[in-house]
Amino acid sequence: MKQTLNYLFEHKTLSREHARQILLDLGKGAFNEHELSAFMTVYLMRTITIEELMGFRDALLELCVPIDFEDRKVMDIVGTGGDGKNTFNISTLSCFIVAGAGQPVAKHGSYGASSISGASNLMESLGYKFKNGQAQLRKELDETNMCFLHAPVFHPALKAVGPIRKNLRVRTFFNMLGPMVNPSNPTYQMVGVYNLEIARIYNYLLQGQDREFSIVHSLDGYDEISLTSDVKLITASGEKIFTPSQLGGMQVDGKEIWGGETVEEAAAIFMRILNGEGSPAQNAVVTANASMALYMTPAYNDYATAFETAKESLESGKALGVLNSLMAIQS
Repeated sequence: MKQTLNYLFEHKTLSREHARQILLDLGKGAFNEHELSAFMTVYLMRTITIEELMGFRDALLELCVPIDFEDRKVMDIVGTGGDGKNTFNISTLSCFIVAGAGQPVAKHGSYGASSISGASNLMESLGYKFKNGQAQLRKELDETNMCFLHAPVFHPALKAVGPIRKNLRVRTFFNMLGPMVNPSNPTYQMVGVYNLEIARIYNYLLQGQDREFSIVHSLDGYDEISLTSDVKLITASGEKIFTPSQLGGMQVDGKEIWGGETVEEAAAIFMRILNGEGSPAQNAVVTANASMALYMTPAYNDYATAFETAKESLESGKALGVLNSLMAIQS
């Protein structure tokens, strides 16, 4: 690692193969926490290159516990995190709405590193038991349209860096890697990014994969459709700008989508919304994100139809029913 660090400190970048080998060694426990902290800090000082990100991704997928849902065309909705906004768990809520609308979801997530409550913090607090067994996860998917893939139980390399990321409490390149290494290889993926440079990198990477994708970025810095500003949407077909009124029927203030100060507060907000007690702003934001996710599937020819379907999933209690059924399987 010392040689690699000196190389990087000279403002040089890694080849895809060198980056792959570093992550393979990391997964085998070859580096101490000080070496890992220094390595991650390099990517706080400059943008990661496409070659480096591809190499890191290659290694994590090589090391990961495989899972194959075969005929089920699953979706993932995930943000990179790292936007510093501390919103409530919008992506995870959107997943339950999408599942309630009939689209199978294999949500990939982890504990919050740069946020108070990551997807895994939330799911664990609700009583979900992390697992990587094919049969158990397939049962959840078949019976509820939803399962949760806790990144550290699928990616051994992530266990080594988890405590360091938590202590640093700033975004690292692992924020970017998370959405790229869902072990189920989803057919559909919506990724929220915190800046346009990262959107460009994801666009390049996702173009080379056999999946439908949408990349979303709120132009005031949110890594999701926040309805606080215009949103850039990037797909294989090109780029578009949408206004909040086009996506959710209203513009909201950032204070209205705040995620709380603790995991317990985040879970309480999550449950209020699923129980039909969310504010108009909260409901509009999660519905907009779920709608955009549904819109990329063949079942929807227009965003308006996807929006009405997502809205009905939330308001009718179908999304809540997915959660209740999923938790019932845990016992």
